[in-house]
Amino acid sequence: MTTELRRLRNYINGEFRDAADGRTIEVVNPATGEAYATSPLSGQADVDAAMEAAAAAFPAWRDTTPAERQKVLLKIADAFEERAEDLIAAESENTGKPLELTRTEELPPMVDQIRFFAGAARMLEGRSAGEYMEGLTSIVRREPVGVCAQVAPWNYPMMMAVWKFAPALAAGNTVVLKPSDTTPASTALMAEIIGAIVPKGVFNVICGDRDTGRAMVEHAIPAMASITGSVRAGMQVAESAAKDVKRVHLELGGKAPVVVFEDVDIAKAVEDIAVAGYFNAGQDCTAATRVLVHESIHDEFVTALAKAAADTKTGAADDEDVLYGPLNNANQLKQVSGFIERLPAHAKVEAGGHRVGDKGYFYAPTVVSGLKQDDEIIQNEVFGPVITVQSFTDEAQALEYANGVEYALASSVWTKDHGRAMRMSKSLDFGCVWINTHIPLVAEMPHGGFKKSGYGKDLSAYGFDDYTRIKHVMTSLGG
Repeated sequence: MTTELRRLRNYINGEFRDAADGRTIEVVNPATGEAYATSPLSGQADVDAAMEAAAAAFPAWRDTTPAERQKVLLKIADAFEERAEDLIAAESENTGKPLELTRTEELPPMVDQIRFFAGAARMLEGRSAGEYMEGLTSIVRREPVGVCAQVAPWNYPMMMAVWKFAPALAAGNTVVLKPSDTTPASTALMAEIIGAIVPKGVFNVICGDRDTGRAMVEHAIPAMASITGSVRAGMQVAESAAKDVKRVHLELGGKAPVVVFEDVDIAKAVEDIAVAGYFNAGQDCTAATRVLVHESIHDEFVTALAKAAADTKTGAADDEDVLYGPLNNANQLKQVSGFIERLPAHAKVEAGGHRVGDKGYFYAPTVVSGLKQDDEIIQNEVFGPVITVQSFTDEAQALEYANGVEYALASSVWTKDHGRAMRMSKSLDFGCVWINTHIPLVAEMPHGGFKKSGYGKDLSAYGFDDYTRIKHVMTSLGG
């Protein structure tokens, strides 16, 4: 018996629509490897329609007061809470994520982040007016940039969508948002929820592949392009946007070093690092997947981490004992498997290193030791449940290894020595440094990297500022 696939649709100018030319792509549940829905494969006509709707809606939305935009965002947050179970179910179907962890670890921060930006909407102030030249008063205006083209990733489809639309709407911009082609279901549901609250054209969703995203970025209407994705995708976006000097906001890959010194509580550090490395199947740009351990505790640490990996469970979304679900898609399973298959002879797989089952895209919690700084698996992002371990001799070598990659998003230092922690946090070339923890995020603090991890900040007042432009107004006091 053939199961009829659910039909997802674009949301443009306040209504759900199929792609103009009727093209679709199948959407696969990664826990089963089977299609459960079809999604529009949007082309130029769909992108044109969404951008034109956002442009038409922008003047009125721009001119709403901050208090009005705040009320709208607070209503969206409330509506997300009311539809929480529907959103959780859609996200789990999108990604295979455990239902309970999505309920406790993703939905509450999302709602909190929307409410944070609702408050930020009322903080659109410039510096004090003043006379910097005799007879003339200067005023600084902070304004929305306009239409924002936004591309969200497949590892956190709902949360990353929030990180994009919430600051953009709070600042008075209008949005055209594209989810990943593998995870459109929860974004389509968000469109239904948000669309019932905001004026038509303010928030639009179009589904499709990388060509759809490229058409969005290259379109003449958007004033800003924002993407969370791979380094390659970010470079392509930056290149495309440069042709008409669009603003670009990039949150790209990561290869977070986890620097563990000899004075730590090994058992506690291993417990926390394993969770931070394997959560969401390691599909997190900040995941604790590149561990650097002082040589004096290296062997003991590796043994404990291998045991933690063996004790970590992956499996079905409704199993409350699992830490993570499947990899997102068949290509990702192939990529993660390839890193392990290509390991050099001096590397040792201490735990895992294999697929789990023959249904879906599950991969075992993995630990690899004996690695050198120039090994492929050290230099490149695996984006899977794989933790590598290297040994270092002193603080200087730890910094050399930690900073010796092209990514610079997040890092952590594990030590009881306050001075050492401060020295390391100063010298680590990463946008975030955690001390004796790894992976917590709060709405009030910025998230974003350096080097090939991109530029611009998500969350915080800094992330809000990224969706505004600054205008100087000078007026004569002479009448």
